Amino acid sequence: MADFFEIVELSNGDIGLRKADDTSDDMIVRIQFSAEAKENLKNNHIEVAHAMIEAGVNKVSELSGLDLEQESIVTQPEIPGIIH
Repeated sequence: MADFFEIVELSNGDIGLRKADDTSDDMIVRIQFSAEAKENLKNNHIEVAHAMIEAGVNKVSELSGLDLEQESIVTQPEIPGIIH
């Protein structure tokens, strides 16, 4: 059975990737943008972080020989803090 992951915005503004069933603050990946980067991105840093994480997951899949499904990163917009 495949693991499912979720992208979350942490209370400090970092963007993280964790297993969907893990509610701790232990992230598999954590991305931090400086205030200047957020400003330059016109506050689209969440979309950029999502693209970065998706590219990383795809590369790990490629390197490990796995065929991960796109649905392995779940969307749960109704839960505060969960981005995708």
